[in-house]
Amino acid sequence: MKTANNIYRGFIKYTSQFLGKSRSNFLRYNMSDLDNYANYLNFLDAKLNSFFENQALYICCKKGCCKCCKKAQFPYSQIELKYLLKGLWQLSPATKKHVADNIKKLKQEKENFTGETFFYDCPFLINDACSVYEYRGIVCRSFGLIYTGADGRLKVPFCCFQGLNYANVLEDDGNKISAEKFKKLGYKEEPVAFNVSYEFLTDPDFARGYHFSFGEKKPLLEWFIQENKEVVEDSDIKAALNF
Repeated sequence: MKTANNIYRGFIKYTSQFLGKSRSNFLRYNMSDLDNYANYLNFLDAKLNSFFENQALYICCKKGCCKCCKKAQFPYSQIELKYLLKGLWQLSPATKKHVADNIKKLKQEKENFTGETFFYDCPFLINDACSVYEYRGIVCRSFGLIYTGADGRLKVPFCCFQGLNYANVLEDDGNKISAEKFKKLGYKEEPVAFNVSYEFLTDPDFARGYHFSFGEKKPLLEWFIQENKEVVEDSDIKAALNF
C-alpha cells in the first residue's frame, strides 16, 4: 500500500513554500502569539480535514466516540495550553468547576499512583464530549489517521484494534494493512499514511513560519501539577483551576 498520496505531497509542497520566500502577506507581526497560533491551526485544520475526507471509508470518528480522550497522556506545548485555557474561560462557571474538579481528582490519583506510567482520561472530557473542542490540542486534531512515526515506521491509531479506524482493512494479526481485505471491499481510495505525528506538526519551523513559539512540551496533566502559573495570565482562570 502507499505511504502517502497527492494530498500529503501537496501539504509538504505548500508548507515548504510558506516557510520559504513566498510567505503569505496576510500575517501581521504585531499579532499576539495566540492569534498567530490560531492562524496555524486554521491552516492545519484545513489540511487535516482533507486527509480525513480522503480516508473517510476507513474512519469511524464521530461525536460521542471518545476513545482517544481516555487512558492517555496528551502531549501539550505551552502555546497549546494557553489556547486551551482561552477556551476554558468561555465556559459556564459550572463547566469550569467540573473541569477543575476533574483535574483535582487526577492530581490526587497520580500522587497515589505507584506504577511506571500514569494514563488518565482528559479532564476536559465531560459526558463523553470535549468541553473545549474548538480549542483542543494538536494531538487531538490529528488522531485517527495512519501516520509516520519518529522512527520512520507507519503507525495505526490504537482504536484500530478496537474495531474502529482502519479495522476493516487490518490483517488479523494486527501487524499491517491487508491488501486482500482492501481488494474485497472494492474501495477506490487506498488506506495511506500521512506525516501527521505530533513531533512533526509541532516542529519549530511551523512556529517560525507563523511567528509564534510552541514553548515547552509536557503531558497535559503535568502543566497542572507543577508550578506553571507564569503560563496562565488570567487570574480568574487560575482560580477556576485552583493552581
